Amino acid sequence: MLSTLFGTRPAADQEPPEPPEPEPSGRQLSDGDLLDELFATVGSARAFQEFRRSQRKECFNLLRWLQLVLPLIEELREAAPARPLTDDAYRRLALLGRAFQAARRLLRCCHDGSKIFLSLESEAVQGKFRAVYEKINLALDGMPYSEIGISDEVKEQVELINTQLKRSKKRADTQDMELAMDFMVVLQDKEDRSADRVILERLAKKLELQSLADLRAETMAIKKLINERNGQQAESTKQIIELLHKLKDVAGIDEKNILGEVSIPKYLEKCPSLMIPNDFLCPISLEIMTDPVIIASGRTYERRRIQKWLDAGQRTCPKTQQPLAHLSLAPNFALKNLILQWCEKNKVEMQNGEPAEEPAVEQEVSKEVLIPSLVKDLSSVNLDVQRKAVKKIRTLSKESPENRALITESGGIAALVGLLQYPDKKIQDNTVTSLLNLSIDEANKVLIAKGRAIPLIIEVLKNGSAEGQENSAAALFSLSMVNENKVAIGALGGVPPLVNLLQDGTIRGKKDAATALFNLMLNHQNKFRAIEAGIVPALLKIIGDKKHNMVDEALSIFLLLGSHSACRGEIGSEGFIETLVQIVKQGTPKNKECALSVLLELGSNNNALMVHALGFGLHEQLTEIAKSGTSRAQRKANSLIQLARKCQS
Repeated sequence: MLSTLFGTRPAADQEPPEPPEPEPSGRQLSDGDLLDELFATVGSARAFQEFRRSQRKECFNLLRWLQLVLPLIEELREAAPARPLTDDAYRRLALLGRAFQAARRLLRCCHDGSKIFLSLESEAVQGKFRAVYEKINLALDGMPYSEIGISDEVKEQVELINTQLKRSKKRADTQDMELAMDFMVVLQDKEDRSADRVILERLAKKLELQSLADLRAETMAIKKLINERNGQQAESTKQIIELLHKLKDVAGIDEKNILGEVSIPKYLEKCPSLMIPNDFLCPISLEIMTDPVIIASGRTYERRRIQKWLDAGQRTCPKTQQPLAHLSLAPNFALKNLILQWCEKNKVEMQNGEPAEEPAVEQEVSKEVLIPSLVKDLSSVNLDVQRKAVKKIRTLSKESPENRALITESGGIAALVGLLQYPDKKIQDNTVTSLLNLSIDEANKVLIAKGRAIPLIIEVLKNGSAEGQENSAAALFSLSMVNENKVAIGALGGVPPLVNLLQDGTIRGKKDAATALFNLMLNHQNKFRAIEAGIVPALLKIIGDKKHNMVDEALSIFLLLGSHSACRGEIGSEGFIETLVQIVKQGTPKNKECALSVLLELGSNNNALMVHALGFGLHEQLTEIAKSGTSRAQRKANSLIQLARKCQS
């Protein structure tokens, strides 16, 4: 999914203009009531002070505009009813009221809407902000100031706001290309790879979906979104649910049937539109509670869920992380009765009875004892002992953050770095994969780099086994999430072997290399290193070989190169333009979106390339896509049609 990656780049690439707002006819409210409604709408909009990270900046900008328009409303309220509004003034203020209501709805969505949805669909949401600015601008632009008798000071302020709003409509914010690439990788890749877990950890942090409470709120927001969509946009909904599933898995929430939880739980199959009161859901399982109990923190949970939490050795409240003064569970009879009444009223069948007991697990050696012993064995003089220890470390380092912390605290990073130089390929494979797993934790990315692991990982990338090369590329990708490491990997020669892997590696190796190169090339110097290493022919080879199914990844890197003026000349050839047009003609809907984005980037900066694309038959394709393509492809096509007109005029 590349809705954000192939999103708003140049100023020309904007939402198609909405149809003009019809002017209100007649006076449905008195002057005073209209002004009171305007004032109240702004007040209720200003009540939203916390917003999703992806739209936070734009929301605060919108709130600022609303705040700056308030003096106009206040002066008019003070003058009414002594100075009645003219028909023209009334119409303009009624239009302003519609704009304020649209602003309030948008702020509400960015306040409590699904974080995953708002990030995946950031381009479309940005279009909604532009539409609100358009509405406010339309209302203020025709305001008959001479008829409404406001002060010169307020008039000057409103006119200044209007000028700034016009600029805001044209502004195209720099997109988070790193976030977009992360979305693409985790939604397209079906393999369970450590590299994907690294990306998911970063996504969870960026989306602020790491805690149990955050994920529970996100689940409820997605349920609301699904109800509002009423079966529409099924593919987008499926992606949102899939990503929620993966983020819950990373957070350690033991729930596998995410699709059922989020869309239609088994006990709600006959009434999918029913909204369950939040208090009836267990914060751990997000299912209706059948045996609610209160713990020491005062929070209520499903008995078997919280008991499983406590049996695992946890001594804090899952929701608040507050230490528990005792482990007693008190039945919450009042809530249970409310749940039973609600279920009876809404004809919801409850799942009664306890699930079958899970089979007993053999008693294992405590991890606190096992892991330090394994780390010590990494330095054994016995090669077989080392092989067994590093193999076990590889498994444990993937299992949990607690294991990774124990390995690090026991000196595991230094011991593993020492093993990277061993000629034994199996030891190399397990060692580099263990470091990849450890690098999932943010602090370890710095520790691994400080431990001088980067040049040794690059060496495995050059000369290791196929598995070693794949996981070395994934490890470099993970380490490159720290900006200082991007610089270090490039300076230490990591880019050329990644390009070689992209060209000649296994399919998995190519995917790992593409992901790592994209991340490294967010550093400008690494763009030039990649070009010198031959990334352009490697990417063209991938585009030409359909069996790799990596056209979108290749085009995302081309877009990154095309966004830098010094690199644009390396890819802006007529032959490449013809390749892009061919993808527009024959590619998948997603391929077309990606290719149109690269064409728009190159054509906006070189009209000759745009003219060549038109000569190769692009215009016919643009006309068709503008009518029947996906919503994003339509936006790209319309922007290119506008650009074509400029080039041909």
